[in-house]
Amino acid sequence: MQNTAIQVKGLQKSYKQLHVLNGVDFEVKQGSIFALLGSNGAGKTTIVKILTTLLKQDSGIAAVNRFDVALKPEHVRQSISLTGQFAAVDEILTGRENLIMMGKLRHLNNPRQVTEDLLHRFGLTDAANRRVSTYSGGMRRRLDLAMSLVGKPHLIFLDEPTTGLDPEARIEVWKIVKELADGGTTVFLTTQYLEEAEQLADRIAILHEGRIIANGTLSELKKLFPQAKVEYVEKQPTLEEIFLAIVGKKEEK
Repeated sequence: MQNTAIQVKGLQKSYKQLHVLNGVDFEVKQGSIFALLGSNGAGKTTIVKILTTLLKQDSGIAAVNRFDVALKPEHVRQSISLTGQFAAVDEILTGRENLIMMGKLRHLNNPRQVTEDLLHRFGLTDAANRRVSTYSGGMRRRLDLAMSLVGKPHLIFLDEPTTGLDPEARIEVWKIVKELADGGTTVFLTTQYLEEAEQLADRIAILHEGRIIANGTLSELKKLFPQAKVEYVEKQPTLEEIFLAIVGKKEEK
């Protein structure tokens, strides 16, 4: 368990009569990119909120960086960073001011030096003194990711990070995510896009109706499909088609 960044066992969560999570199990290795796929309403964001201590599970165990999220939430928060579906940046401030503010919130000794390093790394130096309200969607997302790296967290949660971005900006985000993992950072990614998981993830889990219905590498997941559909699957099916193929095969058994 020494190299496990996230461990989830029997996770359950309901909102009144709505069962969102019905016994979710998975593990994420340190330094890897783990993609959680699912359609809207599948429960992806609920899992992220539980793992980042923003929401309490009804039952089950969830540990992040070997800290139980329910028993030691403050330890979890100190070792992670979360980037949500929408860029959490202050539009009135400049890019540089956003990063310096985050550095001070993280109690860094050298927030200005860290800021300059991140501005350079994310290609934002030229726009550093502009208000974020003037940034494009891709620039805002780059700034949001840069802010996630302040303090060098061991684990970063990216909840549908490319939602609303154009293709060029999405590829840009993919490149940054790969660089994070190459540098040893563990990345937990939620997405609706199969090609995004294929491009980035070391391991992919598919969440459907509150359960993980498939979990493995891309090549392992392809083996779950009927042989006649392999050629079509490789041409990027929709998530709905993936669900039908896997769920249908299990029902046949």
